Amino acid sequence: MANVLLVYASMTGNTEEMADAIAEGIRAAGGTLTVKMVMDAQAAELSQYAAVVLGAYTWGDGELPDEFLDFYEAMNDLNLSGVKSAVFGSCDSNYPEYGVAVDILIERLKARGSDVVLEGLKIEFAPSEDEKEVCRQFGEQLVRSARGDGGEIPHGSAV
Repeated sequence: MANVLLVYASMTGNTEEMADAIAEGIRAAGGTLTVKMVMDAQAAELSQYAAVVLGAYTWGDGELPDEFLDFYEAMNDLNLSGVKSAVFGSCDSNYPEYGVAVDILIERLKARGSDVVLEGLKIEFAPSEDEKEVCRQFGEQLVRSARGDGGEIPHGSAV
């Protein structure tokens, strides 16, 4: 069984809807899941799990949301070798940078030694029913990767 931590930030509820669907997929695949809003989480917790999934909307012209900044900075002190990870977020194509918060978090996880096993999942605004299914598959695939019994989620699954 894979022990998974899901940490996310959501302002409008879009990223929370994604997190809920990803959590369904994690549980359906047999993962043991802890879910936390980023303001209630400590970065040091990441190293205590077999897999972590981070979720953040992109703020402004391509930044992490303010509530993610302290967590992000605290990640600098971590060694995440052996931890599987993935990142997701809701996005808005009206801005010049699309879903950059997802990319920023992926780069930090990689820099700290985590094995980012899935392509970042970016969805425009709130997920549709079809996109919620993509989110569930994303969660299932993370668990399979953490257990070592799954391949990759198809690239470009996000909309």
